Amino acid sequence: EFAQRELNKDLLERDRQSHFSRENWLKCAEFGIQGLSIPADYGGTEADILTTMFVMEGLGYGCQDNGLLFCLNAQMWSVQRPILRFGTEEQKQTYLPPIIRGEIRWCQGYSEPGAGSDLAGLQTRAEDKGDHWIVNGAKIWTSYANHADWIYCLVRTEPDAPKHEGISFLLFDMASEGVSTSPIKLISGASPFCQTFFDNVKVPKDQLVGERGKGWTIAKRLLQHERQMISGIGGNTALGGSARALENLAKHYLGEADGQISDAIMRDKVARHRMNDHAFRLTTARAYEEAKAGKSDGNLSAMFKYYGSEQNKRKFELMLEIMGQQGLGWEGEGFEDRELDITRQWLRSKANSIEGGTSEVQLNIVAKRVLGLPD
Repeated sequence: EFAQRELNKDLLERDRQSHFSRENWLKCAEFGIQGLSIPADYGGTEADILTTMFVMEGLGYGCQDNGLLFCLNAQMWSVQRPILRFGTEEQKQTYLPPIIRGEIRWCQGYSEPGAGSDLAGLQTRAEDKGDHWIVNGAKIWTSYANHADWIYCLVRTEPDAPKHEGISFLLFDMASEGVSTSPIKLISGASPFCQTFFDNVKVPKDQLVGERGKGWTIAKRLLQHERQMISGIGGNTALGGSARALENLAKHYLGEADGQISDAIMRDKVARHRMNDHAFRLTTARAYEEAKAGKSDGNLSAMFKYYGSEQNKRKFELMLEIMGQQGLGWEGEGFEDRELDITRQWLRSKANSIEGGTSEVQLNIVAKRVLGLPD
């Protein structure tokens, strides 16, 4: 009901340059969406996971601001989690209320030019200067860094420690002196990613979350949330999307008879996709219930991420097949804006199998840690 009534009025107009409008962000804050699963002590609504999932799914049905949906998911499943679990009471009181009010937009400082799938090889350093840290290095594929207010960042505080140790989790203001961003233009024509540079950035000592040198524990937890988010859990149509869109698209381009897609072959393909989509959603819902009962395996996020990425790519392949030659446009006359958007989203979907850990890495995790197969 929320999606149908409010989003259609207020959120469908998106900023085509940033795909991430401040107005949309504040509208979501007005309805309490940023604080769905946050305790009331910090201004949240204490909604359970399933309620949060259903609200995000409702957003997905009505909102076309992909950057907004992506960053809502990233913020709700990423930066809030470590602050709640590992942060001090002062950090919770300092950071969570403005997140809920929509006053701060965050980006993630994880991957580096030389540390992608092998994230533990990161080299961005934070030197201890007594009452502050000095951060030097670079991050890459930093989603919407040029529009973010703050960053949560993995840095190496003990350079001589083993690779998976000596990593710490810092929060700092993107307006800090020495922070700069450079957007990266993608094959889709959009620039949601940036390379982010740190040149002697001064960070107060109390902006370290958790123990010094124990940031990899937080990182692993967040990667699970990120993979769940990318997989489409929570109705994240920025990456997953609703299979209902396929049926409507097919009826538009191929016609309909008795309320069904007129082309029998395409009707079968769309039905199979919707069945797989529904089965996937039921499986993730079951995993949430198991998690509430303390029976869930965190490594299942790798399975969800892999399947969700592949399902999303298949969806866009079907969309282009349905559109025929209208799916070949890039610019100029003869194409609707929606058609051009779908073509670009099709190109963008190819990155789903890379970001958040490649499909090959996810398959290895599933083989070893879920199925227990030998090396």
